[in-house]
Amino acid sequence: MQLGTLFVASQVLSSGSVRVTARALSLAASTVSTAVRNLETELALKLTERSSGELATLLASDDVREKLLPIVRSAETLAGWIKNAEPSRLSIKIATMERFLEVADQGSINRAARRLKLGQPQLSLQIATLEKALGHRLFERQPQGSALTDRGSEIYAIFQAITQGWNDLKASADERYQRAARALRIGSIIPTGSESWVARCLGTLAAEWNASRSKNAISLVLMTADDLREALKAGRIDVAILDSVFGLERFRHRELLQTNMVLIAPLQSREQTVTELVESHAICTPSSRTGLGHATMALSHERANNRRYRNQDITAADSLPVIVDLVANHGYISFLGRVSAVPIADKVRIVELDEYVPMSYHVAFNHRKASADASAMIIDAVAKLIATPVAQESAFD
Repeated sequence: MQLGTLFVASQVLSSGSVRVTARALSLAASTVSTAVRNLETELALKLTERSSGELATLLASDDVREKLLPIVRSAETLAGWIKNAEPSRLSIKIATMERFLEVADQGSINRAARRLKLGQPQLSLQIATLEKALGHRLFERQPQGSALTDRGSEIYAIFQAITQGWNDLKASADERYQRAARALRIGSIIPTGSESWVARCLGTLAAEWNASRSKNAISLVLMTADDLREALKAGRIDVAILDSVFGLERFRHRELLQTNMVLIAPLQSREQTVTELVESHAICTPSSRTGLGHATMALSHERANNRRYRNQDITAADSLPVIVDLVANHGYISFLGRVSAVPIADKVRIVELDEYVPMSYHVAFNHRKASADASAMIIDAVAKLIATPVAQESAFD
């Protein structure tokens, strides 16, 4: 990280504008934007975002801006010692400053090189390049080592303030990274609502996980079943609650519960049979790549003759709350597992199918111990939540 980059990024956080900063510092807007992105990358922290075409600073930027102030002041002082220099254009790297401080503390380039695990010629060249950039001699070479010149002592104080400020910022970033690395990412199919077994299971998991004072924080995300499989494969999540484990053979998985499919229809519908309902209503279904969507497509195709509203079908409504709304308020029908339909019986009409169509939900997880622990807690939570009449077969393995 270069000193000029920190200076430019600090100005953006203060002004709240890339363009204003670019004009004030006579820099290209792309250069200013890159400085902000580099700082965000180094700190593992989002500081700005685009809103209606304008840059907006986030709350986290206030603390970063305050911690950058000592660095900004030092950069301005340093630029004043260099002929025709601007603080925004200082290309001196933090790593170079730290190596200069090590040489000064050791009183010897040889000793500093050994501690830094660098070659002595390489370190000597870096110090010589730094002296040339600053326009001042920083060390007096002596038989017993290297001693700071008067100007070198002044530079030492400035570099010490800069590196201390930067290390304070980096320490916060490292702590955030460690928390993120320990976090257990749990993904789930989108529940029908807060009353659903999925939402209640995740609520129980979060409460009990927190009470157990686990070293791993948990992060809960809701996705479509198709996205869950891809996220687990790509390592973006550690645990997935989903309606099919197709394509997840290399992951550990357990069945959470078994239920059966039912049709859900508007409360005001009058058709008596599933065939009549399919013929008289548009159908909304999740993607056919999901377990629920695949079963739904098969059930609807079996009764596809003489359908009046086929052209109004929705075949990729992967959000269950949207499906419920389409059925409850817009005249659609759909199919759900009984365990998901029963909690919303006040919103939709539940119609039995002509045959028993089984459906299973599963938890799949990677090989982290925390993932296995969370999966066991999910299984226990579901066992407590799901009543026997709802899960008509043995619910757990």
